[in-house]
Amino acid sequence: MPFFRRLRSARSTEDSHVPGLPVRLGISGLVVAGMVLLAAVLVSVGWWGARQILLDMAERSAQDSGRIMTERSRRIIDPAVATLRQLAFDPITQATHLDERLARFGAFSADLVANPLVSAVYVGYANGDFLLVRSLRGPQQRRFFAAPEGSAFLVQTITGTPGGQQEGQYRFYSTDLKLLELREQPDYHFDARLRPWYASANRSIDPSISAPYVFFTTRQIGISLSQRARASDAVVAIDMTLDDLATNLGNLRLTPHSELALVDDTGKVIAYSDMSRVLVQDGDNFDFRSLRELDVPALTLLAARAREGAPSALYRASGQEWLGLSLPFDVISGHALHLLIAAPGDELLGQLERNRKTMVLIAIILVIAFLPLGWWAGHAIGRSMEGLALQARRMSRFDFRNMGTSRSALREVNMLTEMVGSVSLTVEAFLDISAILSTETHVERMLQQVLEKFVQATHCEGGAVYLWQRESQQMQRAARYGLQDALGDTMPYDLQRVTPPDAPVAADEQRRVALDLRGRNGSLEGLLVLLPADDSAHHDPRFLAFARRLSGMLAVAIETRQLIAAQKNLLESLIRLMADAIDAKSPYTGGHCERVPRLATLLVERLAEEQEGPYASFRLTEDERYAFQLAALLHDCGKVTSPEHIVDKATKLEVIHNRIHEVRMRFEVLWRDAELELLRQFPAGLPPEQERQLRDRLDAQRERLREDFAFVAQCNVGGETMSEEAIARLRQIATQTWQRHFDDSLGLAVEEARRLSVARAGQPASALPATEALLADRPEHVVDWDDEHRPPVERDNPRNTLGFDMVLPRYRQNMGELHNLTIRRGTLTPEDRFAINNHIVQTLVMLKSLPWPESLQSVPDTAANHHEKMDGSGYPRRLKASTLPLQDRVMALADVFEALTAADRPYKPAKTLSESLRIMARMCGEQHLDTELFRYFLRSRLWQVYADELLRPEQRDDIDIPAIEALLVTA
Repeated sequence: MPFFRRLRSARSTEDSHVPGLPVRLGISGLVVAGMVLLAAVLVSVGWWGARQILLDMAERSAQDSGRIMTERSRRIIDPAVATLRQLAFDPITQATHLDERLARFGAFSADLVANPLVSAVYVGYANGDFLLVRSLRGPQQRRFFAAPEGSAFLVQTITGTPGGQQEGQYRFYSTDLKLLELREQPDYHFDARLRPWYASANRSIDPSISAPYVFFTTRQIGISLSQRARASDAVVAIDMTLDDLATNLGNLRLTPHSELALVDDTGKVIAYSDMSRVLVQDGDNFDFRSLRELDVPALTLLAARAREGAPSALYRASGQEWLGLSLPFDVISGHALHLLIAAPGDELLGQLERNRKTMVLIAIILVIAFLPLGWWAGHAIGRSMEGLALQARRMSRFDFRNMGTSRSALREVNMLTEMVGSVSLTVEAFLDISAILSTETHVERMLQQVLEKFVQATHCEGGAVYLWQRESQQMQRAARYGLQDALGDTMPYDLQRVTPPDAPVAADEQRRVALDLRGRNGSLEGLLVLLPADDSAHHDPRFLAFARRLSGMLAVAIETRQLIAAQKNLLESLIRLMADAIDAKSPYTGGHCERVPRLATLLVERLAEEQEGPYASFRLTEDERYAFQLAALLHDCGKVTSPEHIVDKATKLEVIHNRIHEVRMRFEVLWRDAELELLRQFPAGLPPEQERQLRDRLDAQRERLREDFAFVAQCNVGGETMSEEAIARLRQIATQTWQRHFDDSLGLAVEEARRLSVARAGQPASALPATEALLADRPEHVVDWDDEHRPPVERDNPRNTLGFDMVLPRYRQNMGELHNLTIRRGTLTPEDRFAINNHIVQTLVMLKSLPWPESLQSVPDTAANHHEKMDGSGYPRRLKASTLPLQDRVMALADVFEALTAADRPYKPAKTLSESLRIMARMCGEQHLDTELFRYFLRSRLWQVYADELLRPEQRDDIDIPAIEALLVTA
């Protein structure tokens, strides 16, 4: 390191081993001839040459500034001249009525919009009429004219009345040329024919241009351009602003205190950097000050010299020298203007004067001081410093490699060479450490690489990094490099020891330097142990202090990576906690959120290892692999919102409870009704034969009730299919009636009572006893959607921002008894099926709302796409195979395989391996699963690994892989 090399060189006993002459002799050897020549050139030729160059450059800069300003001004005026020529042919010049003139307002407004420097366009007629179109730019103009809100244009008109009077009007228009207000102006009248612009207009090709003046309304400098119309005696004119002139003058200054002004041939100042000094108010009018009234002596003298025929000159004004230049400003035709530019000489040549005095003084001192040794030392030092200059040049270009240099005859030069080399090596080591800290993510590899660079940069003989193990309360070695003496695998550490940040660090009896590695909050992260060399540099306390400061980078890097790892573990634990909670929510789906990620991860890892075949190019980075694992764990997180009684619905009539018990009670009522009917028909002294017939009829009715209830109960269980005959029989059974003797509106929850009230449409309840159907779909069984619970899953729903494309059932819930009992397959109604499928909608909504980092942006889509199908008929977004990444298709396959082989579903028995794989093959034929991926899954026998670990023995039957693949070909 540079500083301990410097310390070593300070010791006289070590300096004697460095060859060469003392540096005090070498520094004295300057080149005498060069110093004398330098003094002569700087004092004489350099001064006069530089002075002339600066003056020439200043004059050229002033001329360039004048040309720039002239050109800029022409660009302002020329478009206006072209516009005026065009307007001279406009039909408005021949219009005799106000309506005809206003009809051309659109053309005038377009000219105003096209040229923002044109403030007004107007026409004066031979009869004294006048029309002006003004663009209202800025709040000042709007306030001046009291314009209504939204005004963009003002049309001012003066028209003669039959009585010889003049009528003045203001019309305010919006940007879309809509009339906002018509305002009568009785005081607004004048004869346009008496205006100077009207009188000066002629029929030549070139328009008449006025001298610059100050507009009354806007207080801007401008000119008026006028031209007589080609087909009438009307005169068309344009007002345009030249307020850029003052701004340009300020921007074109040669030096901070340069003076620039634009004057006319009478000496009036048209433009100056501070226009507040130029404008003079006379009542309601404004005029320009003269150059003498402006009281700028430098410009006044320059104007006088220009009138004498000297456009450029050096002169004195106000006690200082000035460089002045007068340039013609022939932009405005017919008006002679001049641009005056004056720059103070001390600002142009001041630095040159100071440099001359400094150079003279330095030259005298150098010549006197180095004259005796100049000739001899100049040659030696020049040759010796070439190597150092080359190395320094490489370092200035960020090349810190030590290229090696030859020995010099000067000892100090050799010492400086060694120091420069040491600096190069140290900086290079620091750059390597910085690169390692910013790129290496694994703590162990990072520690090993950083330790190597650390030991090399500090020129130690060895070192080790220990990490603090909070469980065992000791230091455990994580990396080592170089000499390993006295560096064990573990190291004791006293937690009670308190080391102030500025406390000195010393080596122990084994020459070990132990440095605490503490995080930003002071927490102990580990220990850095160095084995320094036994020399003066490493015994210096400054080296030990430097090493401790340098170790802070390593401590922060360890803390940061451990913090990232801890946060990563916390995130993964929270996700696993949610997945376990979803599994624990239902006893019938327990383990689903654990089994699907296990199978999906197993399959995607095997795919990433393929070296040939269709998946040879598929690879996963660490971030992609981690994102897929999180997505697999979260693929059903939306189930936290799914109603348990629907997820666990084992029978058709089950809501919060199984309503088959209620139906059975109705059959019990019918049973009792039959017995009571029979008892009513038993008069005293009934013949035995009639009594037997009545009892037989009762037994037959009881048997029919038993059969009907058994059939209803069987339908309630659900199955693969339900025939039309069964549905017809259910509807026939439902026609039986029973008598209700109690009010069915008592003891209801608020929501249930509201539905019953809506169903009855405000009508009173039926008189008791009421006749009820045995099975019925009642209006109060239907729960409609409301704004709070209606999910935005339809394609045309404006609240659908995530691309959902699902069919929303008509009702939120339908608890109708016949509606549920006639379910043809399974136990779920369309409303129940949507409530379950809605979990994937909630999965995407929940995960999209989280602030995922860039590396985990794919988690929401991968988690939510496992119910999509290859043909685009899946849900929730009807995505096709072309838009589904391979990871999403893996999730879909894993979810289907787990669902088919799961043994904890209440609505189906567990399927065997062969049956499950055959069903999946048919699903591939129907474009529900990825055929190529399923073929890979089949041949890889990953299903066997999954089955051996998670399936019951009776499910693990023999698999005929060729036969199942044949189903893929057939499909």
